[in-house]
Amino acid sequence: MNERERLEVLKDILFTDDRDYADKITDRIVQLEQILHDRNKLSGKVDPIVSAQLEAFTKSIPDTLGPVITATLKEEIKHHKDEVVDALYPVLGKMIKKYIAQEMKVLSEKIDEQFSFVKSAKRKIRSIFGNEKEEELLLSELSMAKIEQVFLIERESGILKGGYSKTATIDEELISGMLTAIKSFVEDAFNKGGQSLELIEYELYQIHIQSFVTHYVAVVISGNYLTRSKNKVQDLIFNFYNKYMAMNLDLVMDLGQGRGEDGEPVTRSDIEKELSKYFGNAKI
Repeated sequence: MNERERLEVLKDILFTDDRDYADKITDRIVQLEQILHDRNKLSGKVDPIVSAQLEAFTKSIPDTLGPVITATLKEEIKHHKDEVVDALYPVLGKMIKKYIAQEMKVLSEKIDEQFSFVKSAKRKIRSIFGNEKEEELLLSELSMAKIEQVFLIERESGILKGGYSKTATIDEELISGMLTAIKSFVEDAFNKGGQSLELIEYELYQIHIQSFVTHYVAVVISGNYLTRSKNKVQDLIFNFYNKYMAMNLDLVMDLGQGRGEDGEPVTRSDIEKELSKYFGNAKI
């Protein structure tokens, strides 16, 4: 064995572990290159990390961005009061106008109640000259408004998110699609920006519609639907929307699959339970 061969034997003895380690590193680099150049493999590794980061960011928005947004808005309002007034005036003006009109109706109804003897006289006259009996007229006046059905519907798609009904009804999906079609047609036909259809009369029923940014609530009512009843229905709707929908921002802001306070996905069954809780035993 010559000198060169002895050196090779010595290298094999001394550097075997290093060569194995280098081979493992080379194999690892090849695997990483394959992952980087294969979209499906890369997605399998990266997507769970990105999803976890996005979910954590979404949950931290109220705590991290909330104070910053509030402070920024306060500063902007402070330095741009005229622009804020110009932006809010049409909205507030419309709200005040509707509020005054509604309160005037309530006042009118209260005055009518104070002069109930006049109503009684009218009933007698109508029963004398008309075909209806006074008892029937009185029953119709005393007929109380009742909530029969409630629907929560997406504004853009018309998809029914949930419904509540005291009695069996026809296909609720069909009803939600019909309501969305009628609502869109009327609003487009009148072409009044910022105004929404609020009431549909169907034979013995009134369908009260309250629109929000991403959804609207439709309440089917039977009986004598007075302004006082309308006020109570609006209070019920706002109560439900503010207390339940505000706690499930994924539903309101269209951030994807809605999740409840416990982090579990919000199902149609969950929504229908809430609708039943808020509207089931309500007196209007």
